[in-house]
Amino acid sequence: MNHRDEARDFLSSRRAGRVVPVAAVRPELQYLLDVVTDAPAMIINNRQDIVAANALGWAMHANLVDTPARPMNFSRFIFLDPQARNFYQDWQRAAHTNVAILRREAGRTPNDKDLAALIGELSMRSDDFRELWAAHDVRRHYAGVKAFRHSVVGPMELHFQTLELAEDPGLALTIYPATPGSPTADALRVLASWAATEGIAERARQLA
Repeated sequence: MNHRDEARDFLSSRRAGRVVPVAAVRPELQYLLDVVTDAPAMIINNRQDIVAANALGWAMHANLVDTPARPMNFSRFIFLDPQARNFYQDWQRAAHTNVAILRREAGRTPNDKDLAALIGELSMRSDDFRELWAAHDVRRHYAGVKAFRHSVVGPMELHFQTLELAEDPGLALTIYPATPGSPTADALRVLASWAATEGIAERARQLA
């Protein structure tokens, strides 16, 4: 079965209410990530798990790499890890956006048991999540600016662009470029050097 047939089967199962879990990306997608060398880039699934990333993507989220929880999941990090409130300069916005994405995905794939389990877990463990979930917001922003505070290089203001991957239903690619010549562009160069020294990408791929 070729990849187009697999994608077609995935879409058919999605319409039937059954979701095929994503275990790994196609090699071609990892190649795409790896040629992006000046900006963090990653691929996430509909449950907000990091499925793949380039070296800067792993370095940017080194705090997720170094936690024992697997899969590396943005929703759990935002609502259950105290580090998140420092990492996101606007934590409220990050939390609001994350819940909106989860609610949208829950509407699109209502029989996804793993997604339902994640939502149930967060509802049980986080008052903030329960409050935001009750707002019923399903908006999703595919482009904009986000501000982070990295433990190694400090504040970073990054543009972001998210693209849903039509050939790989359930996956989305996000790239975070910095404005050329900005302090954040300098910070990304320092981050890349640090990541290479620490072997962040290799460790992340071994632990994923």
